[in-house]
Amino acid sequence: MNQRFLDSRDARELRILAEYLEPLSRFRRLHVNDTVVFMGSARLLSREAATAALLKAEKSGVDTTAARTALELSAYYEAARELAHRLTEWSKSLGREEHRFVICTGGGPGIMEAANRGASEAKGLNVGLTISIPNEEFSNPYVTRELHFFFHYFFMRKFWFVYLAKAVVLFPGGFGTLDELFEILTLVQTRKMRKRLPILLFGTKYWSEIINFEALVRNGMINPEDLQLFRQTDSIDEAYEIITRGLIDNALPSPGATL
Repeated sequence: MNQRFLDSRDARELRILAEYLEPLSRFRRLHVNDTVVFMGSARLLSREAATAALLKAEKSGVDTTAARTALELSAYYEAARELAHRLTEWSKSLGREEHRFVICTGGGPGIMEAANRGASEAKGLNVGLTISIPNEEFSNPYVTRELHFFFHYFFMRKFWFVYLAKAVVLFPGGFGTLDELFEILTLVQTRKMRKRLPILLFGTKYWSEIINFEALVRNGMINPEDLQLFRQTDSIDEAYEIITRGLIDNALPSPGATL
């Protein structure tokens, strides 16, 4: 109960261990066995919010370029929301006592909010793994209260993303999303993570512009077969089929966290 000690450098190991044990106890208590992880930008708006922002910009007479771009990109928010909704309904239809393939995000706004929102609208449990960042507000009312976690250490948050994941969907995002994408691809490529994990990049135009995977192959930085570690799509239907088929084939018979 000595808060001064618990906040000190000498207690760092205890804080790290707490960020493993406390989430573990909650997942066990609520029978959450595994997750489908959604990653993507915290900056993307819903269609209604982006439309309102554009109308406000037009009325005020300011440059509307950014607002129009935000409205265009809101399609990704709505796609994440619908996909999470459909996956949650599918997981609930499995009719098991344990909670399988629960939607999990970083617990913030944007794509994270969209996925939590879709799962919540399907009346399913969903997880938010929020990181504490100075001077940044994370408002996401759709995360299941008992499954909303707040982490100090990025690496412990990443551990929980990967440890329970049985599929990962990455929507357009910035540094954080790219960091998470390449860490997951590295774990799979090096076989440090041996489970068969569907990795799906949603938004082919965005991803082909941001990352030139073929150039990595041409320059010998990755092997041609490394391009098979992930799939790309613009279709919610195709994304749903890829994820559910992968879960049925590889994960459904073996509940629980695996690496």
